[in-house]
Amino acid sequence: MSIAENIAKIEERLLAVCGRTGRKRNEITLMGVSKFVPREMITDAFNSGIRYFGESRVKEAADKLNGFKEEYPQAQIHMIGSLQRNKAKQAVMFFDCIQSVDREELLFELIKHVSLRNMPLEVFLELHTGEQTKSGFNGLNALLKAAELVLSKPELKLSGLMTMAPFTDDADLIRSSFRQLTKARMELEKRFPELEKCLGLSMGMSNDFEIAIEEGSTLLRIGSAIFKE
Repeated sequence: MSIAENIAKIEERLLAVCGRTGRKRNEITLMGVSKFVPREMITDAFNSGIRYFGESRVKEAADKLNGFKEEYPQAQIHMIGSLQRNKAKQAVMFFDCIQSVDREELLFELIKHVSLRNMPLEVFLELHTGEQTKSGFNGLNALLKAAELVLSKPELKLSGLMTMAPFTDDADLIRSSFRQLTKARMELEKRFPELEKCLGLSMGMSNDFEIAIEEGSTLLRIGSAIFKE
């Protein structure tokens, strides 16, 4: 299967879920998780309609995709892996968005360097929602505190929330994880009315994206289902 064929099959499944849930296709962004994927395959995905790409290592992304956004201005490159504080400066300079903001210490580190950019840095706050999830803010109070910090800094833009469901075949556990994120967004919108209808939900991967769509995902992080042979 080619990358274009893989994407077409995903689109068929995506449209089927939208049809039975009453959601609109244009509410959902399909991101290609391109970590460990060579640049030529990323280019193939772009030429097949993918505009958002997720990377998990700062140096790999910066080396591999050097000049990519200049060549393809519509491309958006997001950091979706765990980010170490000593890589924060390079990440701020390279990525369009940091989705994996999982602790207050990282936020402070990003704030130190964000003035180096010529536009605000988009961030997603990652919420810990499952036993197998190793990162993320623990609980609503920590998430609210982090959101308040982001909103106090005009150099940052709070664009959404992110989580990773447990890697399991138990659909109920997966659904519970996604529902926690949806509930967290509702609580943030109550606390910060300016965020209403502004926050995306980054949840759902190759093995569980249909459940994620059913639970309100607006951004799917799809790797193997796009890039596999």
